[in-house]
Amino acid sequence: LGAIKDKHGDYEAALWCYKEALTTTEKILPLNYEYLATCYNNIGAVYDNMKDYSQALSFYTKSNEILQRILPENHRNMATSYNNIGNTHQHMGEYSKACLFLDKALEILQKSLPSNHPLIATAFTNSSYIYYAMEDYSKALSYLEQARDICTRSLPPGHIQFRTMERRLEAIKQKLENQI
Repeated sequence: LGAIKDKHGDYEAALWCYKEALTTTEKILPLNYEYLATCYNNIGAVYDNMKDYSQALSFYTKSNEILQRILPENHRNMATSYNNIGNTHQHMGEYSKACLFLDKALEILQKSLPSNHPLIATAFTNSSYIYYAMEDYSKALSYLEQARDICTRSLPPGHIQFRTMERRLEAIKQKLENQI
């Protein structure tokens, strides 16, 4: 129910649903249970949608702490958790912190998925945006080119993601030319 409320933009109702689920879960399950981490993550996502990034970060971090205790370090859910934290730091303008978490997510995905998996391309793209915001255009270009290479191997020709990537690559190349 919380997911439906969140999807429809009724964030207060979504928070209420998720917090009720959290309260119930805390009473009946051990504190290191994966569902508890999911509850914290879902609440973080609602705060993220509300642009209350400090609250989002707090709940994403609680979720991550539980996942670190119960999952192998290279589990895909760890990558998702680090990605959520990294994106939140990005929204807060904390690009160096964002890079740390997004790079952790990328590293896990590279170890746990086939090399041409679209999620790896998405992780490279996310990191590219951070480096672009930090004006590290060389690194932004490198990451986005790696994303494009993966997409070339995993997506059909003419996929919309290619057009977006090509525009972004041109923008980065233009920035690099302007630095010369």
